[in-house]
Amino acid sequence: MQVSVESTSALERRMSITVPAERIETQVNKRLQQTAQKAKIPGFRPGKVPMSVIRQRFEADARQEAVSDVIQSSFYEAVAEQKLAPAGQPSVEPKVLEKGKDLEFVATFEVFPEIKVGGLEAIAIERQQAEVADSDVDNMLDILRKQNTRFEAVDRAAEKDDQLNIDFVGKIDGEAFAGGSATGTQLVLGSGRMIPGFEDALIGAKAGEERVINPTFPEDYQNLDLAGKTAEFTVKVNSVSAPQLPELNDEFFALFGIKEGGLEGFRAEVRKNMERELRQAIKSKIKNQVMEGLLTANPVEVPKALIASEVNNLRVQAVQQFGGNIKPDQLPAELFEEQAKRRVSLGLIVAEVVKQFELKPDDARVRELIQEMASAYQEPEQVVAWYYKNDQQLNEVRSVVLEEQVVDTVLQKANVTDKSVSYEEAVKPAEAPQAA
Repeated sequence: MQVSVESTSALERRMSITVPAERIETQVNKRLQQTAQKAKIPGFRPGKVPMSVIRQRFEADARQEAVSDVIQSSFYEAVAEQKLAPAGQPSVEPKVLEKGKDLEFVATFEVFPEIKVGGLEAIAIERQQAEVADSDVDNMLDILRKQNTRFEAVDRAAEKDDQLNIDFVGKIDGEAFAGGSATGTQLVLGSGRMIPGFEDALIGAKAGEERVINPTFPEDYQNLDLAGKTAEFTVKVNSVSAPQLPELNDEFFALFGIKEGGLEGFRAEVRKNMERELRQAIKSKIKNQVMEGLLTANPVEVPKALIASEVNNLRVQAVQQFGGNIKPDQLPAELFEEQAKRRVSLGLIVAEVVKQFELKPDDARVRELIQEMASAYQEPEQVVAWYYKNDQQLNEVRSVVLEEQVVDTVLQKANVTDKSVSYEEAVKPAEAPQAA
């Protein structure tokens, strides 16, 4: 087999391959022999059909299969011989396919870029440090109580945060419009659920009262036929209910699976969950900075085939997330190209860090991470056992740990500055990074 390689761009290779005719004929004859053993042809017993008849009837198909298989196998033999790493499938152009002549074809493909990760010392990382204070736990208890607010009917004028049960009919220029009417709607005043001015106009209303209000739809309202127009709503208030926060008692604690320990036990559980959230938030922000730093310090030319593959992955994810009847390939590729390029670049760089620093998932860290995740469940031991019985789930955890080790490796060399912040600031999501 003869092989020659030409670099047509930084990543594209054009490989010319010549395969001796004997190799093709050997494969053709092998297939014909297999066919002869099972072919059913009138006038002949199975296995007794003359080879001349077999060749006459089946040689064309056998040759086509043989050529296809030899092209595939010889391509991978050639790239192994040339020590090339193809990124994606090759585009194959046959040159000579004639019987009795050497097979000649050209395979055009991209290779993975050669990466040497560097510039780690120039990566600047701000590492937040925070603790869960008693006041943070108090605030969280208030949030949990508000999330479980109950409303009780009252005989007074409606106030902000009250819940009204209303019927309403909306009109513009005296004509009712689609979506502008409803009956028995529950509306919390101040929730911002309705268009500006609607809820404010109902403050002070009482059960049984009917009001005519005139709010204006925003200029950027999603329904362009209504945008910027002033409507007339006739609103009947059926009932007014005031918010009632639940007491911090055993009944409330039981909503969260806490059946023992009273208030102190509940606070301890809430604090534990907050501390877990805090650790994850800080870790996530550090990871985002590390990854952004790696991308900036190590520009990578990405194979188009890998970008196209990742675009398809993102299309599928988008359809799964948002649903609808649209098919993934109906979504424009350009919507995902920048994100796909960023993901592929980062994947290549992270893989090179793993290789360059000879990293392997630390078994102790894998178990620690599994135990931390399991601690959020009522039977953590069962969760831990489940992970170790499921190879796919266990490998996913190992991948997470390996990525954490990549982050740790970069942090050892990067310019890291510690900054003390409040719990609220630490758990606040970081701004999304710009596309690479």
